[in-house]
Amino acid sequence: MNGRFSKHALREMARRGISRDIVEGVLAAPAQKAPEHGAIVCYQSVVEIDRKPYLVRVMVNETTAPPTVVTVYRTSKIEKYWRRT
Repeated sequence: MNGRFSKHALREMARRGISRDIVEGVLAAPAQKAPEHGAIVCYQSVVEIDRKPYLVRVMVNETTAPPTVVTVYRTSKIEKYWRRT
């Protein structure tokens, strides 16, 4: 995905210890894409961070030009957010 990062997303990445490389990896090849609220789409993949599996969720507003990453977070509650297909 060619897009931009909001200031909020960059602050959250730094605060939560999620590198830009991890986020760009999720954006390039998400394991899942799921609609969220309104124009927001969640790109998500399970990623190992500090030798533990986390679900990295990247919220993207796909209606802006270019698409904008609005926030990023990781969670260990993979089953809660993983969509069965």
